[in-house]
Amino acid sequence: MNNVEKLMRARAYPTIRVESEPNGASHWMYMHADAAPGTRPCFHSQMLDDVLSFLSSATLRESQRQAGKLRHLVVASAAQAFNLGGDLELFAKLIRSGDREHLLSYARRCVDGVHQLNTGLGGDVRTVALVQGDALGGGLEIALSCHTIVAEEGVDMGLPEVLFGLFPGMGAYSFLCKRVSPQLAEKIILDGNIYSSDEMYRMGVVDVLVPKGQGEAAVQDLIARQQRAPHAHLALNSCRNLAQPVGYNELIGITEVWVDTALSLGDKSLRMMERIVRAQERRAASQAAA
Repeated sequence: MNNVEKLMRARAYPTIRVESEPNGASHWMYMHADAAPGTRPCFHSQMLDDVLSFLSSATLRESQRQAGKLRHLVVASAAQAFNLGGDLELFAKLIRSGDREHLLSYARRCVDGVHQLNTGLGGDVRTVALVQGDALGGGLEIALSCHTIVAEEGVDMGLPEVLFGLFPGMGAYSFLCKRVSPQLAEKIILDGNIYSSDEMYRMGVVDVLVPKGQGEAAVQDLIARQQRAPHAHLALNSCRNLAQPVGYNELIGITEVWVDTALSLGDKSLRMMERIVRAQERRAASQAAA
């Protein structure tokens, strides 16, 4: 991005890269900045911590906000995939050991992140997901939590958790129901199909669809257009949070159902989870070799 300069930050984020405009009007957060060739681009605990830490640092107190100043946060990826979702290897380990405390802690941290994005970091931020690679499971959930999803053509998107007996428990149902009918939301979740970004656009899940390689330019254009009417978009944030709220308690309640469901899974489901982990590793290795 020619018009986005890297800024020095008070602390380093080992797993994400943040690029910001000098005036602080927009931030671009790239997940998987540490991804070595062959590494699964998923929500490892360290990256989850880094994302939450950055979101906290980017959230302004009421007294710090300037009247009429609209900010933007773009969620993107430094890896070939946008995000493949939760850490299935960790899930299988915690489920096998019956460790509800740590599984719930992980799930709650995910909810904290998507809730911050969905509410605009307190209200003065418009959030944008830039999907240039596959967005599956929790990867699609973080995209759904943003105000706008910009996706490039030919990207795979879906919620495959039903393959191992689970459902996406960190906001997918709540966020999908704000974009499509509850019936279609349930179909997307229960069928477990992988859709192309083109199909997701036609269904109304993706807001902006652009040819491969044009995602960043499309986001820059979106930000420029919204900055021409900052008061209107700030007001729309407030209206959205009043008219279409996704409450924190709702998200926590659903993720607790997810944890209890996960802990009830049998060995067959856990072995499927572990097979998916190996498939993700093979795919990452293959992409790295290519």
